[in-house]
Amino acid sequence: MISIKKYSVEDKNAWDDFVAKSKNATFLFFRDYMDYHADRFQDYSLMVYKKEKIIALFPANIIDDNIIYSHQGLTFGGLLLSVQSTTTEVIEIFEQICRYAKDLHINKIIYKCIPYIYHKYPAQEDLYALFRLKAQRIACSISSAIIQSNQIAFTELRKRGLKKAKQNELIIEKQNNFDLFWKILTVNLREKYNTNPVHSLEEIAFLENKFPENIEHYLVLSKEKEPVAGTVMYISDQVARVQYISTTIEGRNMGALDFLFYNLVNNVYKNKPYFDFGQSTEQMGDYLNEGLIFQKEGFGGRGVVYEMYDLSTQ
Repeated sequence: MISIKKYSVEDKNAWDDFVAKSKNATFLFFRDYMDYHADRFQDYSLMVYKKEKIIALFPANIIDDNIIYSHQGLTFGGLLLSVQSTTTEVIEIFEQICRYAKDLHINKIIYKCIPYIYHKYPAQEDLYALFRLKAQRIACSISSAIIQSNQIAFTELRKRGLKKAKQNELIIEKQNNFDLFWKILTVNLREKYNTNPVHSLEEIAFLENKFPENIEHYLVLSKEKEPVAGTVMYISDQVARVQYISTTIEGRNMGALDFLFYNLVNNVYKNKPYFDFGQSTEQMGDYLNEGLIFQKEGFGGRGVVYEMYDLSTQ
């Protein structure tokens, strides 16, 4: 018999132990990562048991006491499963979660799928369960990823940028001080989108300190040692993912990003199965930033979708 329990802080070790062994979890689901912004989201994570053994986790938050989201503070959410999970069991888990929510007068669940490239083993049983339960897809964003064992060559435009970077004698440094890059990133986001980075400088530094093997930062410097571009990378078992990327006008003219990503793809992360440049869409996928995806596709990235579903509990 499957049972559902709401997560509490006393469950942290059990939660983290399951995440470490899950077939589709990444470091984003460890509680130290999820809870850094606990003041912004009312946690409503669920733990799924069978015969007192955890068989699945559901990272989530709740809004207005009647809608559960998986999880709004994370790039993707989804049901975290063990290697032993079967399709019939996953369907039953979804049915039990819906019953649990309905009994608490929660009207629906907004479910963010984990893209398949992050799975250590095939883990799309949730998509089939959502279909069976008549969930409606409400968002479809597109990211651009590289299969490292079968790369697509840089376009001629990107190759020209790489040549320009070499002529300008640019330098790449791995750093754990985010100050210089955050200044470039913040200025660009404010000028282009009138927004700020999702993480504050203090938050990203805190997270890097907690997860030094999973969060890495690279800065591109001119030959005069002036910062001209950079990126923050999120590293999981299967994927090296671009979390932040930004450049100055000078860096753009020098081919700084072409130089940076050529080295990250072909040297630093060459042994990761996938390199993910991240999403190029807004407004739940309705708006495609064609300039942004053009750049990513120029590096050899091709489409991986990030999906979101509306699952009624009624």
